[in-house]
Amino acid sequence: MSVTLRALQTVVPPTILVQEQVRDVFAAQPGLSRLAQRLVTASFNLSGIDRRHTVIDELTLDSDTDDPQFFDAATQRLLMPGTRVRNELYIVEATKLFVEAGRRALAACPDIDAADITHVVTVSCTGFYAPGPDYMLVRELGLSPATQRYHLGFMGCYASMPALRTAKQFVEADPNAVVLVVSAELCSLHLRTSDDPDTIVASSLFSDGAAAGIVSSRAPLPGERALELDLFETVITPVGEGDMAWKIGDEGFEMVLSTYVPHIIDEHIEAALAPLFARDLSLVAALTPPAAEPERELVGASVGGSGAAPAGSPAGTPSGVAAQTLSAAIAHWAIHPGGRSILDKTEAKLGLSEAQLVPSRETLRQYGNMSSATILFVLKAILDAPATADGERVCAMAFGPGLTVESGLMTVTAG
Repeated sequence: MSVTLRALQTVVPPTILVQEQVRDVFAAQPGLSRLAQRLVTASFNLSGIDRRHTVIDELTLDSDTDDPQFFDAATQRLLMPGTRVRNELYIVEATKLFVEAGRRALAACPDIDAADITHVVTVSCTGFYAPGPDYMLVRELGLSPATQRYHLGFMGCYASMPALRTAKQFVEADPNAVVLVVSAELCSLHLRTSDDPDTIVASSLFSDGAAAGIVSSRAPLPGERALELDLFETVITPVGEGDMAWKIGDEGFEMVLSTYVPHIIDEHIEAALAPLFARDLSLVAALTPPAAEPERELVGASVGGSGAAPAGSPAGTPSGVAAQTLSAAIAHWAIHPGGRSILDKTEAKLGLSEAQLVPSRETLRQYGNMSSATILFVLKAILDAPATADGERVCAMAFGPGLTVESGLMTVTAG
């Protein structure tokens, strides 16, 4: 039985932040050291982002809010509201995005009605409330009051991957299940001025957005393009627990995003992919070198310096797989654009082509890093691309606190 992700839809709030303007505001904040000012300029300029979206209307330079809480346009000062103020805005604005994304996904699936939805899986790490977004989707979209609801909270940027895996498991357990998956993140609520390098990097990257899709065993309709959800894997890298973290502070949530994260991904991305590839027989065949080359280094040889492939990895899978071999096996790569340097490291380490990183780079350029929702934007970009063909494989990867790597293999399918 095939389990398919259909009707991927995305939503962003209307307020746009132009990266150059935001850079200048952050760099001009009082109290910043000269080093911090230089870090702000470098981080924003090298982010790979042109613009971002936010639910905070007053963040624009022409805002005329009488009682600003986040940004005083008259003085160009970034303000520091408490966590309660930030979370109260999350309750209002996140609900709008969750509901709108869910409504668009249902509208994009004419053969599925609200009454057909059996499960709701919601994802967010940028706010809390109860009854939560899962409840609001049931009430606002007219779903059955018996709809089973699950919320994946505070997991970070990778959380939409386990959400899709959970939805797949529901359908495999009950072929009649129809699962609505919705992710919404309001990262801009927690941006702040600071001398801290991690905070500066986070402020240059994060933004707001939502995405939704429907997972079921129903085949796509004629003319519709969807994704078969084939396999998922989770790997925790041997290092990085303190390099990517997410905590609650008195003045919002505090992101730790070390500049060392791209190096961790560079060192361990092959080992993280090996267990996923090992479960797909077609990839094992494609990526295993000829018997005449038994001495080639294994994937994961760099992990802990052991020189051995991780458990379950295809024996003989080479480190730094040749670009032509990997490209032939997997046409499309949905890499979470946590930042431009992460994409650069991934492209170089896996020998991917510039074209294969276009969906991730364009998502980053146009929307910034929307935490868990971002990978769904990238997958939608792949599905919407005219060159994407039926039967092509997709490898999706997202990274988050831990450092955790979530990966999945998918197959493009057309109705």
